[in-house]
Amino acid sequence: MAGDDLTASESAILVVLMAEAREVLNTELRDRYGLDVRKPQRDKLTRLHYVASRKSGPTYALQLDDKGWVRMQSDLDFALRGASALGAALTALQVNLRDRVLERSGCATLAELFALTDVRAPATEPDGSLEARVVAAYRALADEPGAWVSLRRLRPFFADIPRGDLDDALRRLSRSEGVTIAPESNQKTLTGADTAAALRLGGQDNHLLAIGV
Repeated sequence: MAGDDLTASESAILVVLMAEAREVLNTELRDRYGLDVRKPQRDKLTRLHYVASRKSGPTYALQLDDKGWVRMQSDLDFALRGASALGAALTALQVNLRDRVLERSGCATLAELFALTDVRAPATEPDGSLEARVVAAYRALADEPGAWVSLRRLRPFFADIPRGDLDDALRRLSRSEGVTIAPESNQKTLTGADTAAALRLGGQDNHLLAIGV
């Protein structure tokens, strides 16, 4: 995605959020990694839809957004004056994760590779269909069968799939027994990322998926 003009520091923030693969507080990033995502960086990465952020008490909660996972599949520039070895290390790490480790892992995307639980569709699923991948991702994200999972959390695992194809698979799934796709009842809780991830179905925007109800 040439033209986003990311600095080496902003690229490094994406790497850290990729490795965390979850929503993490900026205070935790400072304590664990000595990384402080400041307002100009946060605003820029949010504007590019690479990072989703929300206010959480006195700090911000951050996570790699849908487009951020897609961006990680392309080359990043880690060149930093006076720290060429560090930049080379980060470049080598990203390139080889993408070009070697990902292929060997059997995962389709870096989001799957870094997921806290296995989101790959089991080999027993016929044809490795997109619907099977959605169900597998849901099961990894849901606390229990039938629990609501936001489409904002689901979409990053399908960065390799055109959005229209994923939307079509979700619509097909919605017609299956035990599958419900619904709007968030409390619209005031929706973030910009939730709105962007919504699925248009039944004449309204839907934000939540439940399977096994």
